[in-house]
Amino acid sequence: MLTEPRLVATAPASFRDPGGRLYRLPGRIVRAVESSHAGDLENFLSTETARKAMAGGSLVRSARIAVRDFPELNLPEASSLWEHERVWFPSFPFEWPTEMLHSAASLTLDLAEAALAEGFGMKDATPYNVLFRGAQPIFVDVLSFEHRDPLDSTWLAYGQFVRTFLLPLAAQRYFGLPIDQLLASHRDGLEPEAIYAWAGWLRRLTPPLLGMVSLPKWLAGGKKETPVSYRHKMAGSADQARFVLSGLLRSCRRQLQALAPQQKADSTWSGYLDHKSLYSPAQLVQKERFVLEALDLARPERLLDVGANEGHFSFLAARQGAEVVAIDTDPTVTGCIWRNASRQKLNVLPLVVDFARPTPAIGWRNQECPSFLDRVSKQFDMVMLLAVLHHVLVTERIPLEDLLGLADELSREYILIEFVAPEDPMFQRIVRGRDELYAYLSPARFEAAANARFELVRSEKLDGLHRWLYLFRRRRDARSPTA
Repeated sequence: MLTEPRLVATAPASFRDPGGRLYRLPGRIVRAVESSHAGDLENFLSTETARKAMAGGSLVRSARIAVRDFPELNLPEASSLWEHERVWFPSFPFEWPTEMLHSAASLTLDLAEAALAEGFGMKDATPYNVLFRGAQPIFVDVLSFEHRDPLDSTWLAYGQFVRTFLLPLAAQRYFGLPIDQLLASHRDGLEPEAIYAWAGWLRRLTPPLLGMVSLPKWLAGGKKETPVSYRHKMAGSADQARFVLSGLLRSCRRQLQALAPQQKADSTWSGYLDHKSLYSPAQLVQKERFVLEALDLARPERLLDVGANEGHFSFLAARQGAEVVAIDTDPTVTGCIWRNASRQKLNVLPLVVDFARPTPAIGWRNQECPSFLDRVSKQFDMVMLLAVLHHVLVTERIPLEDLLGLADELSREYILIEFVAPEDPMFQRIVRGRDELYAYLSPARFEAAANARFELVRSEKLDGLHRWLYLFRRRRDARSPTA
């Protein structure tokens, strides 16, 4: 009996790895490994370091599978095939708040130190080796580990760790440069010379920039790098080599700790529900009740929270059992979401994403890192837009119908929207005297536009405010047969 061939898609970014290639099959992620790298992978995954990390969720779970069961991959006979657990929503370093980049760096050092104790080295140290499952970082590039020569005291990935983790964190901390702009345009991070040029003399002479930036520049002088610069340096004994490498990793740890994100940073939208919003305690309770009842009715397994602010309603959804992706343009509030979600072990992934200008596809041939919209399309049972619609309508001048159309494209079933009328004080603040442009906007006008795409499940006006909450369901003829 003939069976339908399985659809196979190559993971675009995996072409950079000479040791193997990732493939996406329906519901599965598999990695074909070159024969010359298979032994290192198998041996590493059998270490105590790998077993404990996989059990704790910080290393992607991996199991060997039979090549013969996947003829559609057309693999050489000498290849080995491994299946990895799926991290259902991929994100990229240029979408992370500073806290998440710092957490990914810490995990990288954790694994490098643990692997060193068992005779393995880490070949590369880049944030692209890390994904996040909710707020928890998970190292996904198992081919990054190899047996090391016991006498080798060199960590060739050190420069990459500095460029892609430490220097972007330093640029953000000391010069206020956004992580998204730094990493989206510099895949391999920043060079010390760039940081040196930005820093004044006092900063250049002060740790951690003194060790990471100034000393390397001064010691290099005007000399150009040569192949000799990257030769392995052999120690007199295995203990000496391990001592040197352990010291280098500890130095990276100290520099990373010195660059820890500052938690007291304030922004326009931080502390919004605490002291900047229009909601009285009673009105906030009313809004929470509506959202909780909507979640109880819809029972979403996966939810996208657009304009999540500090994650108050994302956390409500996560506590109801949903996997949540929470996006906001403000890295300060997304960092706050990450800290709270991490501390409370809530399944919330916060990303710095502008709903009106979502992350485009970038990288080699614009295929290496898929766009945000490609990744979110029809991935969520509910899309939540609370107190964000008016910002997109006014600040971004996006037509109402277009905005509702995008919400329709993203959700498999439910849309939860807070409509803010032009009479609302926040609307008045952002409209800046252009009231006539939005004179047409009313609850009736909004409902008519929404009813063209959705069925109204329930709605409620917030007492004493020009704000309405709506739960819509995509029309049955627009949903997939399995919805």
